[in-house]
Amino acid sequence: MITLWFVIIAFLWTGYFVLEGFDFGVGLLAPFVGRTESERKQALQSIGPVWDGNEVWLITAVGAMFAAFPAWYAGLLSSFYLPLTLVLVGLIMRGIGLEWRGKVTRPSERAWCDLFVLLGSALPAFLWGAIFADVILGSGVAALVGGVFSLAVCVLHGAVFLALKTEGRVRLRARRAALAATAVVIPLAVVALPAIPAGGSVPGWIAAGGAMALLAAGGSLIWRRREGWAFAATAGAIALASTAVFVMLWRAPLPGLTPAEAASGPYTLGVLSWIGLAILPFVLGYQGWTYWVFRKRVMAA
Repeated sequence: MITLWFVIIAFLWTGYFVLEGFDFGVGLLAPFVGRTESERKQALQSIGPVWDGNEVWLITAVGAMFAAFPAWYAGLLSSFYLPLTLVLVGLIMRGIGLEWRGKVTRPSERAWCDLFVLLGSALPAFLWGAIFADVILGSGVAALVGGVFSLAVCVLHGAVFLALKTEGRVRLRARRAALAATAVVIPLAVVALPAIPAGGSVPGWIAAGGAMALLAAGGSLIWRRREGWAFAATAGAIALASTAVFVMLWRAPLPGLTPAEAASGPYTLGVLSWIGLAILPFVLGYQGWTYWVFRKRVMAA
């Protein structure tokens, strides 16, 4: 049961990183790929139907940690109280910006909303990478590199998503942004990804190596105007990088804490398993249906 629930939590976090990764990237890029109000609106509409649903993965992941591994949950939130508070501040700012942008009429008010979306996307994109790098490597330098790498990957992932989901000038600028981001991400990946499984297991090395290969493939595919395959590559790279992280966390979710020590009792894990078995298929089905309904490209108004 302990192994099962650790895998479930890793899956939930990975889903969050993949889906919110392009949300953050779009929020960071919207003011730059959109030169006019119509273009900025087009960029943000690409995530309009899904961004709040993607946040459900974070809520579910944290809730599962609280129930299945309370010591891990408590230790993580206590050790990283300030950065996690800033993550919440960023998510609140982004939500305010996205929700209010369609309700205000003055250009100055829309500019404030755009700033909130930009900052609210940048904070979590940087801080999640910094937090998990610090947990694994216990170094301020590692946290900084992990944060910058996470931020750059979100920009790449978001640029590829925009190229996939939009038309016209926004699509062309998003493709150029993806190519520029690739030139930054690849050197960072060479530094950051091998550090995750250093001294660890073979699966961690395989996952980290696969992530680097997929990031390079994503850049090559966007150059060839294969946006769909490029998005699959960047999504796969994030999933594999997350896998490498959780392979390392399986040894010690926090320094000096094993999964067995962090876990709830067998009865609690058994009850959680039945609840998860009943709820998870509906959540996955609803998310899949949402993406299918809003699968078409967004046109400029």
